[in-house]
Amino acid sequence: MVTKREAAVAGTFYPADAGKLAAMVDGFLAGAQSDGSLPKAVIAPHAGYIYSGPIAASAYSYLANGKDTVRRVILLGPAHRVRLRGLAASSAQIFTTPLGDVPVDQEALAMVLDLPQVRIWDEAHAFEHSLEVHLPFLQRLYPQFSIVPLLVGQASAEDVVEVLEKLWGGPETVVVISSDLSHFHDYNTAQHLDQTTAQAITALNGEALEYESACGRNAIRGLLNVAKKKGLNGRLVDLRNSGDTSGSRSRVVGYGAFLFE
Repeated sequence: MVTKREAAVAGTFYPADAGKLAAMVDGFLAGAQSDGSLPKAVIAPHAGYIYSGPIAASAYSYLANGKDTVRRVILLGPAHRVRLRGLAASSAQIFTTPLGDVPVDQEALAMVLDLPQVRIWDEAHAFEHSLEVHLPFLQRLYPQFSIVPLLVGQASAEDVVEVLEKLWGGPETVVVISSDLSHFHDYNTAQHLDQTTAQAITALNGEALEYESACGRNAIRGLLNVAKKKGLNGRLVDLRNSGDTSGSRSRVVGYGAFLFE
């Protein structure tokens, strides 16, 4: 049991200095545009900020429209460091970043801990970046909010659907799915693969997502099934890769920002 999950990738994926971090996130958000709508869910990437920060901001600029209403964020992302069956919750009451503490919604978490596919596994969260890198964006958007942080391993779409339906809530709750897209292809190949993935996501066709489509595909498949059930529409607002933002075009990682409204 832990009471606080400390930041693991501050200083590597994003600045460890609070002032520099806030300025970087605010700069990304200032460079993004929104039409004023508030989506119920988004998909956003989780790489180092110099690579994926502008694309993440394209999704968060829309979530910023809920600063007066959103109080809970359901945050799902892939487990990169452990082999995980089902979904892993944390026993921590607080997740920290250089910008401060983010409380875990214990009441909401308790609603899913009775599901057989969900269990506490602090080791899975200890050094994982896929959820952590989203927290500074949320901290710059919302004056007060809590999270339900869940890592998704080998899990079916229905496993994720059960969790999301229990936590769906009303306008006070939004869902963030953390995922990058294609990994380590040349620029042109990545563009083609990511465009195909984007078409599947906006069509709510989770079955079309393959192993190489997205590292967060299991969480995405669940979200797409729920979106279909609830009559939401998927919308692509940004699709780029690391060759567009920072780095070589010979071996890139793809990033997309998607809204579900």
